[in-house]
Amino acid sequence: MAASWLEKNPRRPVCWARARTSSLLKVLRHSSPNRSAPRLAGTRKTTPGFRLAEKYALAVGGADPHRHDLSSMTMLKDNHIWACSPSTITQAVATAKAAGGFSIKVEVECQNEEEAVEAVRAGAEVVMLDNYNSGAELREAARRLKERFSGKVEGEERRDFLIEVSGGVTEENVAGFVCEWVDVVSTSSIHQGVKHVDFSLKVVH
Repeated sequence: MAASWLEKNPRRPVCWARARTSSLLKVLRHSSPNRSAPRLAGTRKTTPGFRLAEKYALAVGGADPHRHDLSSMTMLKDNHIWACSPSTITQAVATAKAAGGFSIKVEVECQNEEEAVEAVRAGAEVVMLDNYNSGAELREAARRLKERFSGKVEGEERRDFLIEVSGGVTEENVAGFVCEWVDVVSTSSIHQGVKHVDFSLKVVH
């Protein structure tokens, strides 16, 4: 039935797809920090059945598409850490690296700077500073983390890692999270809940 309907109405899916992807491009044009750092990224929270199109629109619009699926990177959240024995970030990262091998990056969602320090020491390639209420507080935390693991602080090894900022990021407040110590700002607001651009398809005659 669906195939038959599509055969009779081929222009409708084309308009839908273009309306959806164009809406993302419109939002990106206004949301991008327009700085060399950090990069603006989407999230994995895409429209069911439309992920590939939305990820493509993000890339075309100049944003980072982020993870394409769960296998793209191991992301450790609080539930994953609590499920480990012992329930520590260090143990969770070690378990994830043992399971994923050398080719899969590990990211840890951190609620505070202390958790981020543990994640970096454990070998996480990406630390997510999640749901910070204050942009100024987050920028300071990011600065301290980068300086702590720069190789210039006695007792700390130099470590290369990315800082991702996420949680509560919108078009209105994204500028407050932008600084030289943040590598990625990710938000689903650039592809979830955006208004469709109105398209129509006419036959030239």
